Amino acid sequence: MEKVINLLRESGAMLEGHFLLSSGRHSDRYFQCARLLQYPDKAAAALAQTVEQIKADIQAGKLAIDAIVGPAMGGIIVAYELGRQLGLPAFFTERDDAGAMSLRRGFEAAPGQRLLIAEDVVTTGKSSGESAKVLESLGAKVVALACVVDRRAEGVAVDWPLYAACKVNAANWEADSCELCKKGIPAVKPGSRKLSV
Repeated sequence: MEKVINLLRESGAMLEGHFLLSSGRHSDRYFQCARLLQYPDKAAAALAQTVEQIKADIQAGKLAIDAIVGPAMGGIIVAYELGRQLGLPAFFTERDDAGAMSLRRGFEAAPGQRLLIAEDVVTTGKSSGESAKVLESLGAKVVALACVVDRRAEGVAVDWPLYAACKVNAANWEADSCELCKKGIPAVKPGSRKLSV
């Protein structure tokens, strides 16, 4: 876990300030994992232990996976790298013109197919949940979630077993109770989801 945190620091992927997250929450830290994932060797190293945990659970009969799905944008490279290391296909969901998560580009989720959702960062699990809804509407079954950074606040649960390369404590607030807003510090939104600051 410390190795992954060092990789995040070395690549400039862990930022400090006042950020509007894609979940709509505010935080004092932002993880721009694209800065880490742009380096194939660092992406492979950051996810290696997560892959070993997943493999161990597969071998123990606790988990079965047919493919990896990454919500765009942040989950695409994570899904690819997990798929590469696990020897499984990887594809992605993305937002349509109306902003709804969808499966496009000819990708298919088959009835009964067991899928692991891959994310760069999990704060609330909102993107994963939106992707799961689409995939399950096609008959597939989401069996697990994996990420580079688990930054969930205490008590925030996800619906599946979670395999995280690292767990990082970072303050995050609902917009109306943000401590940084109260101090008049302007928020920036470095992510790709369209939200107003």
